[in-house]
Amino acid sequence: MKIPLLQILAVTMSPMAFGQIIPQPQAKAYFSHDEAGNQIYRGDLPLMFSRVAPKDDDTPEIRPKPASLQESQNNTISESQFWSNVNVYPVPVKDVLTITWNEKVDNLIADIGLYEQSTIHWVFQNAKISSLDRKVQIDMSKQYMGVYILTFTLKDGRRLSKNITKI
Repeated sequence: MKIPLLQILAVTMSPMAFGQIIPQPQAKAYFSHDEAGNQIYRGDLPLMFSRVAPKDDDTPEIRPKPASLQESQNNTISESQFWSNVNVYPVPVKDVLTITWNEKVDNLIADIGLYEQSTIHWVFQNAKISSLDRKVQIDMSKQYMGVYILTFTLKDGRRLSKNITKI
């Protein structure tokens, strides 16, 4: 009588004792590569749904024509000019990362984001730039050591990135 009772008890209790259910991650990472195998896109959305479209040599780039030459000069800025108007400090960061920018690029920024390079986990993302008063402070004290990517999405669709090291 004891043996069948022990067998029944072992069979009914084994899923609780030994069988652990490990949840799968909810977010998927999507990658895109060029012909040589180099990674050209990594993100949490498929490339066709992302804000950054792939650059195809055969497809002509369509840009709206500005009303005047002065408007085009005011709205277009090179990457080096953009980063000269943006301050990111301290790098490498230990506790608080501070990002400031001046009024020359304030009207060009559409979105700011910071994500961990290896996991594509967003540490900070904000599209309400007007409420930030040209300054962002991000608490990095609870983040892991590693490389993080600071991205500025501009209103013309360009995405400018910079690597930030967390120690």
